Amino acid sequence: MKKHSARVAPLSACNSPVLTLTKVEGEEWPRDPPGPTEAAAPAGSEASGRPPGQHHCACSRARLQKTLWGVAVVLGVCASWAGATQLARLTFQTFDAPFTLAWFATNWNFLFFPLYYVGHVCKSAEKQSVQQRYRECCRFFGDNGLTLKVFFTKAAPFGVLWTLTNYLYLHAIKKINTTDVSVLFCCNKAFVFLLSWTVLRDRFMGVRIVAAILAIAGIVMMTYADGFHSHSVIGIALVVGSASMSALYKVLFKLLLGSAKFGEAALFLSTLGVFNVLFVTCIPVVLYFTKVEHWSSFDDIPWGNLCGFSILLLTFNIVLNFGIAVTYPTLMSLGIVLSVPVNAVVDHYTSQIVFNGVRVIAIIIIGLGFLLLLLPEEWDVWLIKLLTRLKVRKKEETAEGGADVGSGPQNRGRRARPSFAR
Repeated sequence: MKKHSARVAPLSACNSPVLTLTKVEGEEWPRDPPGPTEAAAPAGSEASGRPPGQHHCACSRARLQKTLWGVAVVLGVCASWAGATQLARLTFQTFDAPFTLAWFATNWNFLFFPLYYVGHVCKSAEKQSVQQRYRECCRFFGDNGLTLKVFFTKAAPFGVLWTLTNYLYLHAIKKINTTDVSVLFCCNKAFVFLLSWTVLRDRFMGVRIVAAILAIAGIVMMTYADGFHSHSVIGIALVVGSASMSALYKVLFKLLLGSAKFGEAALFLSTLGVFNVLFVTCIPVVLYFTKVEHWSSFDDIPWGNLCGFSILLLTFNIVLNFGIAVTYPTLMSLGIVLSVPVNAVVDHYTSQIVFNGVRVIAIIIIGLGFLLLLLPEEWDVWLIKLLTRLKVRKKEETAEGGADVGSGPQNRGRRARPSFAR
């Protein structure tokens, strides 16, 4: 059986990292197979030649390595997302064209599959040509591969949702500060849960309902923080719409396409870049000639900012979509939350944002709801096991303490008898 012939069992859409628009599961490059001795005997037994202590140390070392990779991924996600948000704000000071910026950055999605193939050549033991790898990954779209019909039915709708997600987010940055934009976009996770619960029939979890309620309450409080001004209400509506488009993208991907391995995900994202070049290019042209998004000359375009924003957004999507290969999905999602205080610090020194009580409470409520949505489905079982283990340990310590107290006088009496007989 070839690598791509087996499908990975799909997981809940809400379990994957927030903002991961493509669900990546499974390992593209399997680890080295165990040796004959290790395969014949269970790990940690004498027959395997490895004492239990060494096996435990190896597992601990692997977990430590995965955690360290997780820290690196968290920092990468936080830096790239916060950096892209702040650079977009700076770009709009001289280049007021959010849709053109979204279109320009989406074109860079074409690099996903070439970058993946470079990683395949460097990592995989069985190196394949570009055509062979392309045919392997095309099986993701069906038995006939990436046909014209599949392109318009399975790729084009997601290309539209991708463009809307980026455009609404960038347009919101023009209306409100980046702190509010970044924290409101974290409601994406709550929208994913609500859609996956109703559309995908995912497991009902009371804690996630509470998290969704907190997210909605945070949106209302964020609107109230600026006094319901038109500029603020429009900006909040735009970023909530962006989060909704992102959640719809993610749930529809799960519903229509299922799960994807690394190469398949890279090909799909590159396909979105091709769709953007072929069918979305006309929209910035129309906006330019109708003077909706107009600039005096092409020499005035801040190409450095545009390319920098595109590179940061590409880095963000690469780390977020493929970081699952080296660390835990929950750690990856934490990078989104950490970008909120980073944007808040930058806004404090570069803009006139006022962190009043309502805004701070709204940020805390949305962040708390986001963290609640990161809890695994079996969190209550794990909590019960942990409390039971702590209770048993406390009883054992109490019993041992009572035994020591009870045996103390007897031992002293036994020591005193020989001296008394003398």
